[in-house]
Amino acid sequence: MVDEVKEKITRHQQVLMQLLETYAALLKPFNWLDVDNQVIADFELNHFLLVSVGWNKGVFRHSIIFHFDIKPDGKIWLIANWTDVLIAEELLTMGVERMDIVVGFQPEELRPYSGFAVA
Repeated sequence: MVDEVKEKITRHQQVLMQLLETYAALLKPFNWLDVDNQVIADFELNHFLLVSVGWNKGVFRHSIIFHFDIKPDGKIWLIANWTDVLIAEELLTMGVERMDIVVGFQPEELRPYSGFAVA
């Protein structure tokens, strides 16, 4: 059982990296010339983010685009999605099982209606 969870975590790490790298290239802020998208990954603690960082017209910008955590049970928690992309659906198309995705930014009492795992 422990080996299965470790394999699931490794698989989910790979999926999240592929997803974030793809969106880092696709999601360029409109008219923000000196802003870059950065993928931030902590494989030890299992935190994965896509952030936008830089300067726009003399104003420093730092924005979280996506934030995912992988919990010790191997489930992916979607912590933040500041886009109109149905990112949980993207995870499904990449082979992540529906019951391995938790929409963490939804209140706990609403998660049963999300169609994904509740925790």
